[in-house]
Amino acid sequence: MTPRSSWDWQSAYPAPAKLNLFLHVTGRRADGYHLLQTLFRFVDHGDTLRFARRDDGQLRLTQPLPGVPPESDLCIRAARLLQDATGCRLGADIEVVKRLPMGGGLGGGSSDAATVLLALNHLWGLGLPRQRLQALGLTLGADVPLFIFGKNAFGEGIGEALQPVELPPSWFVVLEPPVQVPTAAIFTSPELCRDTPAIRAADWRPGFGHNDLEAVAVARFPEVGESLRWLAGFAPARMTGSGACVFAEFTDAAQARAVLADLPASMRGWAAPGLAEHPLCALAD
Repeated sequence: MTPRSSWDWQSAYPAPAKLNLFLHVTGRRADGYHLLQTLFRFVDHGDTLRFARRDDGQLRLTQPLPGVPPESDLCIRAARLLQDATGCRLGADIEVVKRLPMGGGLGGGSSDAATVLLALNHLWGLGLPRQRLQALGLTLGADVPLFIFGKNAFGEGIGEALQPVELPPSWFVVLEPPVQVPTAAIFTSPELCRDTPAIRAADWRPGFGHNDLEAVAVARFPEVGESLRWLAGFAPARMTGSGACVFAEFTDAAQARAVLADLPASMRGWAAPGLAEHPLCALAD
C-alpha cells in the first residue's frame, strides 16, 4: 500500500478497472432498481487522473470528453459534490487520461468519480471518512462506493453493500468488443433473468456462478458473443457488468500474455494482474 503522505498535487492518481467475477440478479425493488449479488475484482489497468489546485473555487476539465457537457461529467459532479458537502472554497483543474472504454462494464466512469472524491478529499485537506465518501459516491452511481471501499468485495443490494474478500493472485485477459452497451437497455429487457437464488457471501468460491446480463447483451450485440467464443477457447470466459467487455482468468502473466499474442487483428484486448486492493486505499480512513 502506498502511504498517504506519498500522494500530492504532482502525483498521477489511478482509477483502475473492476471485473464482475460473477453477477446474479436476485430480484427487483419497488423503485425499479435490481437487486444483485456479485464479486468485484480490481485489475491493474485503468484511467489516470491528475489535479492542479485552484484558489478561485472553479472546477475545470482540461480534456473534456467529446459530446459530454462538463457539468454532466462524473468527475466534475464528484468534485462539486465534495465542495457542496464540506463548504470547501478551493477548486481544481482535472486531467483524465482515458484508457477504459465507455459502455464496457469495467466501471470506468465510476472509478474516475471515486478517484476524484478520494484525491480531492486528501488534496483539499477535508478529512471526510471513507463511509461518508461512499455515501456521497452512491448518489453518483451504484458502482462508485466500491472504488472508495477499496477492497475486492462481495457486493449485494444494488451493488453498494460490500464485504471484503481475499483473492489469490491471478492475471486476466480482457477483450473490448467495438460496441457500447447501454446499461439501461440490458436491465429493462423483458428477457433478463431476475430471480437467480441468492447465496451467502461465505459460500462464494472461485469459478462460481455466471453473469445474468450476458445472454441479453449477446442477443443484442453479436460482437460480445464473438469475443466470448474466441476467449472461451483458452479458459472459461464471462462478460463483466452489463458489457461489452469480456474476460478470462489465468494463473500467471505468461499464460495471459500467450493468449493475448494470439488475438486476431480484428479484436482489441489487454492483459493485467488482479489487484489485492485499490491503489488509493490508504487515502481514506
